[in-house]
Amino acid sequence: MCFGHKFCLHFFELPKIPKTVPKNDGLELWLALFNAKTEEELQQIEEMGVEIMTQAIGAYRHATATDEFKELERLRSRARSNEVSALGRARREEREKWQGVVAEKDAEIARLREQLENK
Repeated sequence: MCFGHKFCLHFFELPKIPKTVPKNDGLELWLALFNAKTEEELQQIEEMGVEIMTQAIGAYRHATATDEFKELERLRSRARSNEVSALGRARREEREKWQGVVAEKDAEIARLREQLENK
């Protein structure tokens, strides 16, 4: 999508990037790098011998090896775990609440049926 002639916005769906990309396609190489989830995928890109990709992967490995990065990842992981636990607890509480409401309504219906039968 382009805004006038100066600004264009492009969207790329990373899961749709092919598993093997041509070594001379810079855009697809960068997209493959952003989409890489395993060390093996990084190695495949690195083995292509494209200098800028080798440098980028080296910089990524250097940054992720720091204690600060590892601590941030540990905190992110803990936050995700806490969020999952909180959502599970909220779902259980909501389910219990509605089960109580349904039980009350069932009791009310039974009481009204009994009143109708006794008339």
